[in-house]
Amino acid sequence: MTAPISGIIPVGLGAVGGVTEAGPQAAAGADGFASVLASTFDKLQSTQNAADSLGAQAATGDLKDVHDYIIARTEASLATEMVVTFKNKAVEAFNEIMRMPV
Repeated sequence: MTAPISGIIPVGLGAVGGVTEAGPQAAAGADGFASVLASTFDKLQSTQNAADSLGAQAATGDLKDVHDYIIARTEASLATEMVVTFKNKAVEAFNEIMRMPV
């Protein structure tokens, strides 16, 4: 169903949304950190959009299996938490570097 979390890349939707997940080696190509960060935010947005779409289907009665919505919403929530935690750690590391004497 879903791919395991690898490194800092948030989980894809797997079978629910069809979003595939690239490993850190594929994302760390030409731009390195910037491309990993951009792809992470793109995947987070697509995960949230898929969960919102399934939520709308569940509200209108078009969704056959409510479990798909619950799984997608949980994945979106976990991906959001992971990205926020990553952001907080990056800011913390930046602040620590700025406090170092020159």
